[in-house]
Amino acid sequence: MIPIQPIWQNPGIFQINREPARSHYVPFAGATQAKRGRRGESPFYQTLNGSWKFQYRESVTLVKEAFYEEGFDAGAWDDLIVPSCWQTNGYDQMHYTNVNYPFPVDPPHVPDRNPAGLYIRDFNIAAGWEGKSKYAVFEGVNSCFYLWVNGSFVGYSQGSRVPAEFDLSPYLRSGKNRMAVLVLKWCDGSYLEDQDLWRYSGIFRDVYLLARDQKHVRDAEVRQKLSEGLDRAEAEIVLDVTGALDVRAELFDADGQVVGTGNVTLNGGKGSILLEVEQPRLWSAESPYLYQLYLYAGEEVLRFPVGFRRIEITDGVFRVNGAAVKLKGVNRHDSHPVLGQTVSLNHMIADLLLMKRHNVNAIRASHYPNDPRFLELCDHYGFYVVDEADLESHGMGNAGPWESGILHRLTADPAWLGAYLDRAERMVERDKNRACVVMWSLGNESGYGINHIAMAEWIKQRDPSRPVHYESAAPGYKGHPNIDCLDVESRMYATVDYIEEYARNADNKKPMFLCEYSHAMGNGPGDLKDYWDVIYRYPKLMGGCVWEWCDHGIAATTADGRPYYAYGGDFGDMPHDGNFCVDGLVSPDRKPHAGLLELKQVIAPVRFEAEDLAAGLIRVTNGYDFRDLSHVSLYWKVEEEGELLAQGSIQELNVGPQTDAIITLPYAQTPETEGELVLTLSCRLREETDWAEPGYELAFGQFRIAATNVAASSDVPVVRKKMSAMETNGQLVIEGFDFEYAFDLSSGTFVSISKNGVPLLAEPARFAIWRAPTDNDMHIRKKWQEEGYDRAETKVYLCEWNQPSPERAEIRVSYALAGYSKPPVLRGTAEWTVYGDGEIRLGTDVEVREELPYLPRFGLRWAMPENSDEVEYFGYGPHESYVDKRQSVKLGRYLLTVNDMYVPYIMPQEHGSRYGTEWAIVSNEQGIGLRFASSEPFSFNASHFTPEDLTIATHEPELSPRKETIVHLDYRMSGVGSNSCGPELAEKYRLGEKRFRFDLSILPVFKED
Repeated sequence: MIPIQPIWQNPGIFQINREPARSHYVPFAGATQAKRGRRGESPFYQTLNGSWKFQYRESVTLVKEAFYEEGFDAGAWDDLIVPSCWQTNGYDQMHYTNVNYPFPVDPPHVPDRNPAGLYIRDFNIAAGWEGKSKYAVFEGVNSCFYLWVNGSFVGYSQGSRVPAEFDLSPYLRSGKNRMAVLVLKWCDGSYLEDQDLWRYSGIFRDVYLLARDQKHVRDAEVRQKLSEGLDRAEAEIVLDVTGALDVRAELFDADGQVVGTGNVTLNGGKGSILLEVEQPRLWSAESPYLYQLYLYAGEEVLRFPVGFRRIEITDGVFRVNGAAVKLKGVNRHDSHPVLGQTVSLNHMIADLLLMKRHNVNAIRASHYPNDPRFLELCDHYGFYVVDEADLESHGMGNAGPWESGILHRLTADPAWLGAYLDRAERMVERDKNRACVVMWSLGNESGYGINHIAMAEWIKQRDPSRPVHYESAAPGYKGHPNIDCLDVESRMYATVDYIEEYARNADNKKPMFLCEYSHAMGNGPGDLKDYWDVIYRYPKLMGGCVWEWCDHGIAATTADGRPYYAYGGDFGDMPHDGNFCVDGLVSPDRKPHAGLLELKQVIAPVRFEAEDLAAGLIRVTNGYDFRDLSHVSLYWKVEEEGELLAQGSIQELNVGPQTDAIITLPYAQTPETEGELVLTLSCRLREETDWAEPGYELAFGQFRIAATNVAASSDVPVVRKKMSAMETNGQLVIEGFDFEYAFDLSSGTFVSISKNGVPLLAEPARFAIWRAPTDNDMHIRKKWQEEGYDRAETKVYLCEWNQPSPERAEIRVSYALAGYSKPPVLRGTAEWTVYGDGEIRLGTDVEVREELPYLPRFGLRWAMPENSDEVEYFGYGPHESYVDKRQSVKLGRYLLTVNDMYVPYIMPQEHGSRYGTEWAIVSNEQGIGLRFASSEPFSFNASHFTPEDLTIATHEPELSPRKETIVHLDYRMSGVGSNSCGPELAEKYRLGEKRFRFDLSILPVFKED
């Protein structure tokens, strides 16, 4: 083996010769260059990104040759693009695990079979770099690495997601040079990097060289202070220089005007420049105003965006610039479906633009500092960021009984103190100048003890301007009782009742932050409105971050070339947590799920309430913290079952921040109608922004208006045609003027329906209670299956019929639904009535066995023949909705196809239902089909897959669409919730009734007649 010490298993050694951490910047040769901010234009910057020679070894013990020596021949090695992850390039094992360590838990030891990546890069040094100090910066290497230059050992570093900088001046020469890097998959630091993610390895972030003046600004910190009235700002620029140096500072506003200058002469060490700004423009996520600070020192110009803002907690309320602010956030990993944890700048921008368009204002950098350029973008676009240390040891808790306190073993061990502090220091020093960072986090799910306390105390001493957050000190963990060093109470997946109880308790002095809530896995989350109704109500509740932003599926193809997204276990990885990595608001290719649309509406900055609908009075609440509504316009329309009756707009809303006002809409002149009207309000951008176009909808509201001409409605007598009913071979055959139906008396259901000879039923109709489990059903699913819900069949006890008149036939069925080995889930009676015009009416009374868990659904399953692909309905749309996931849909009349109703969740599951449907028509493209309606709104779904198809499939390519259309007409569908990780589904969203009645009307139609 090569002569290196196995310090990767010593928690007391986490670096050799690494430079002290500093703020993130690149030096430029002039102010014009610095203003553009394109680092590649700087003569003092040289990228080492690109093609490296690479060889993968299954274990570091197999690295025998001194590959770092100058004369080593690596010509036969592979070529690998840096930055990248080994695993996404075919090396090593793709592996997803959430909590469990993927190696034996024996800290600080890691397996002897420790995969290694050997990297070699030849590069030239520009002629202009003679006499300069030269540094190499590695923005991210997972998990630890050794560095050599021109055959000489330079240093070692661990801590995967924070920069490592080395002084290469003693090792570099003019012209051609060689850099060699040995990266190990595991080190003792891996015990502190047990985050819920794919386990990637390699040089996965940027690598570059910097040429610095011999005497230069090593670090710069902008310490800001705002006056009590926020009308005066001080910026103290604290400098750390390497020698005698004159430094000049200039501060520009966004218009390019100088608002402050200063200079200082230093003889090494630290000093400062104080700048003052009168009437400063303040930075917030809503108005991310940035000044630009330029530091001139020797040949170098450094630029730092400066956002003046004050973060504080007063009276238990989290405030920005004096205003109580709600963090409407998401948790975000660095994630790409092809590149893994290597994320390009454009990909970061795409994420942020999508968040901005969906009213997200906060990001928790879960669970490590994100790429430094990401925070620059957050400054620019406007996001509040919870910057989190690269620290999670969740797997310790699963290594033994939690009651033993093993979860806290590392954080309670002084031998690991240095490693803990190192991760806090490197995060804070890198990101201290970022306006977007509003809280520091000590990491995630790592127990709690003296090492965390030391981290918190160091951070508070180093940067008292921001609160410190850490969730795992919450009650319920067997942690250290000292939590005074933490500034917020943080919870994961607390119930709505819990957070309200916390807010109402006057003894609770800290604001509560839901660092994770509303687990967005699969078809979900279904509880967003409930949380935000309470969060808006109590100032002490500062908001939270949905888990999480994106599905972490890996782009893959089947053997026959069909694309899909893979998840844990698909690569033979063990241990794994299956599709638990597929739990985001957007798909891996960043297509929004309905859950993101739901979040957008629930946290929208403009909300509407009906004040007096008859008079057109609407209360508008401005949820912005710092801006009025002059940048938006309000459009309104009144419809009757999809037909536009009136419309208008208000081009400017005069509503101040955190206030409300009543506006009058002139729809009183709407013509009198017999039906109910629907008023829709749409709040849209007036002008283009850097994240959305003019007319983009930020929020909407809808209200039902009672009919204005009730007296005009009259009961027109329905003239029913005559029909015949005859029992033949166990079937009741009913014939009318243009229809023929067959009802099987033994199975108690219709087996044939046709109108004008066109069949409209592909298989016998039946009652159904099973839905393909959603990811959020993962815990209740077992109970459902234990009781036979998934295999429930119909048992008919009694079926009798009569024809009381020539225009009507009646059928009465007594039935039960039960699965093998279990008593009936429910018993019911169904009354079917067939009229001479072809209408079928169903009324069924149901009794569910008392001790059973709530039902997934109850309704009628109706299979329609091939080509029944057109769907028209009046209800909520255009996308799927459920009883607890329906804030983002609008009541209206929709025309779409069955394929349009399909939602391609990575793990197939229940999808596409429409809550609150009033009527629906499923037909062929010529309009021949069935119209379904009920006296009360019902849940409706049309699909080319049965619930059984979706239940069995584990990946989308396993699904084969049926030619038939499977229609579900449900009395009720239980909500979707967020119980894959969050609390149980709220009782009000469960189909938990033990007795209920459902009625339905089914009528053959030719829509074009």
